[in-house]
Amino acid sequence: MKFYSKSIFYLLLFAFSFPVLTAQPVVKTKDGLVKGMTTGSGVHVFKGIPFASPPIGDLRWKAPQPAKKWTGIKDCLAFGPSPMQSTPVPFMFWSKEFLIPETPISEDCLYLNVWSGAKSWNEKRPVLMYIYGGGFRSGGAGCPIYDGENISKKGVVFVSINYRVGIFGFLSHPELSAESTSKTSGNYALLDMIAALKWIRKNIASFGGDPNNVTIAGQSAGSFAVNALTACPLAKGLFHKAIAESGAMMHDNPLRTNMSLKDAEKIGADYAGSMKCNSIKDLRAKTSEEIQKSLGGVSAPIIDGYVLPDKVSSMYTLKKIKPVPALIGWNGDDKVANRAVEDQMFQEQLNKKFGVLAMDIRRAYHIDMNQPTDQAQFDMGRDETFGSQMYAWANIQSSLNPASLFMYNFNRHIPAYSKATEYGAFHSGEIVYAYNNLQTFDRPWTEVDRHIADVMSSYWANFCKTGSPNGKDLPQWKVYDQRNHQVMVIGDDNIRSTELPTLDKMMVWEKYFK
Repeated sequence: MKFYSKSIFYLLLFAFSFPVLTAQPVVKTKDGLVKGMTTGSGVHVFKGIPFASPPIGDLRWKAPQPAKKWTGIKDCLAFGPSPMQSTPVPFMFWSKEFLIPETPISEDCLYLNVWSGAKSWNEKRPVLMYIYGGGFRSGGAGCPIYDGENISKKGVVFVSINYRVGIFGFLSHPELSAESTSKTSGNYALLDMIAALKWIRKNIASFGGDPNNVTIAGQSAGSFAVNALTACPLAKGLFHKAIAESGAMMHDNPLRTNMSLKDAEKIGADYAGSMKCNSIKDLRAKTSEEIQKSLGGVSAPIIDGYVLPDKVSSMYTLKKIKPVPALIGWNGDDKVANRAVEDQMFQEQLNKKFGVLAMDIRRAYHIDMNQPTDQAQFDMGRDETFGSQMYAWANIQSSLNPASLFMYNFNRHIPAYSKATEYGAFHSGEIVYAYNNLQTFDRPWTEVDRHIADVMSSYWANFCKTGSPNGKDLPQWKVYDQRNHQVMVIGDDNIRSTELPTLDKMMVWEKYFK
């Protein structure tokens, strides 16, 4: 019996070394065999594949370590745990579709998911690795809106990944820096993303993907991360194109992404003191729940001299990187706050913050001393946090690498069932269009929405394939440059290439940040 069992095992192992496409496909990765499922549309789905060791115990606040190999066949039919974070609760315009499942949530979270429509594992389809948003404090690949089936039907192998968030993903501390080989700390979340890219490089060919044609894509914090990775020497060569939806690190921003290692270490030391911990060993002895409930530490990428040698804008300006082709943009109602301050207070804040540019701001945003300023406040928040970041990125990249950047403005007002859910083209609203996932979001969709979703997802898929969003039967998307400022406006009535609608506003912000 032992002989036959062993023989059968090796026979199976031999069989799985060759392409096998079934209702329960099995693929051989560098770490072991994984079993997925095939949907009714013929897309092969693998969920919960470990791409690194669980960052728990002594591995908390360390760079991700290689995943442990396994024997037998691992069932990869369900998402792995979401990163450690607070219990997901809908707020503002983020309904349940935008949130992770309530369970499981764990520090043991470094898993990824693959959707492939390959007819043979020998194909070389372009790969898209998606990085979720959540302000670097929340989020996970298990959100319904990140389903990869429909975009994979357009010829893309879609990979969604988890990365550590909040204090688990970014804590800096002098002791952590001292114990690391790089003599830095923090930025574990970015290192998680790089580990996932390395997994793709080693394994994605087994799923019908091309490791030499990888696009990184992300929204909000995920978009900030995409921008950071384009300037990260550790990620060089692991991806070839970038898609960024509403977020970049080209200048100071509310997420405080440009903090120095020294400042972050001081905040981390103060945090350890607040937890009555005399060492990192003491902090690692705390439970996940104790750490999560605490307040303090850094929760965003920092300039550590290793993962990020310098500010992203400086890396571009000093020509220390060669920009990859990029498709970037933001939404018409990318709000960062749900309430405006009192009009009089806002006027005072304008004068204090902008000084001699205050009048330029008033003209650009049509601010009248005798009229309500709510809309102007929301628009300014959108442009300071997102629009001006993307505008700065577009200008500097187009000067360094002409014909490599495409910009969009998503202005489609998301259909609503009631006044209470009318938020226009809100922050994150474009995601279900870009990945053709309207079915994952409960809204009264129309034929217009379905058309926009089909066109947008075709643009995204084409860009992954060739570095250009253009294709047959699609409105022509012109390259952005500093002379014509051409963007693709995706609006309520049509999809058209035109001059950036908020150019006057962007030019004021450009003056301000200079």
